[in-house]
Amino acid sequence: GADIANVCNEAALIAARHNKAAVTQEDFLAAIDRIVGGLERRNMPMTPVERRSTAIHEAGHATVMWMLKDCDPVLKVTVIPRGNSLGATWSVPDEERVHVTNEVLEAKLAGMLGGRIAEEVNYGTLGAGALSDLERATKITYAMVAFYGMSKKIGPMSFYDSTGSRDTFTKPYSEQTAIEIDNEVRRILEEAYNRARQIIEENNDKIQQMADLLLEKETIYAEDIEPILGKSAQTIEKEQEKEVAAPTQEGVTVAD
Repeated sequence: GADIANVCNEAALIAARHNKAAVTQEDFLAAIDRIVGGLERRNMPMTPVERRSTAIHEAGHATVMWMLKDCDPVLKVTVIPRGNSLGATWSVPDEERVHVTNEVLEAKLAGMLGGRIAEEVNYGTLGAGALSDLERATKITYAMVAFYGMSKKIGPMSFYDSTGSRDTFTKPYSEQTAIEIDNEVRRILEEAYNRARQIIEENNDKIQQMADLLLEKETIYAEDIEPILGKSAQTIEKEQEKEVAAPTQEGVTVAD
């Protein structure tokens, strides 16, 4: 409730700054951007090469997430700097998904690594801008292996301490198990990396198109991305599910 009120108040302030008579959807979206991402930093000094690198990075995220059905649907992509970020790719959590599987997390990892890989494929360099992506991906992978029991090598074991009573300086497993956990984390991340790289290499011309559009508009939405990448994997999956669930016309009586 407090979060919603905060967004509404911020949206009203944004509308007032632009002398609007009413608060529009655009104002609400801008309010969410400001609250979640931080203040805009349009005056940040960036060279044309750095701006295009940022556009390539975000287009890489969006492309991988667009192509994997287990990723959350992409909502919008922006290269407007906010807070500590030079750009962002926003997605909408699937409301129908209540059970998170290893397949969902593995797809999420590939999406997180997509930006770094897009830069590597196009420039042959590794930028420090992917730090937050790498940090989140590494934390998720360690949770998969050490908490959720998603590694066949480690087995159905969880070293998570829900009570919070464990000594933080003592690991609840042996040094050999620690090595095996590290190896499994590296394996899962490398598989996600290779998966994302294949998608980016196969669609690099489309990533370039998306980057051009980002540099032109600064913010693009799913309806802007679809003409470039086609229907998203999430949309295709839902359409297939509807076709399977739809009843056949044979033997069906329709009453007016």
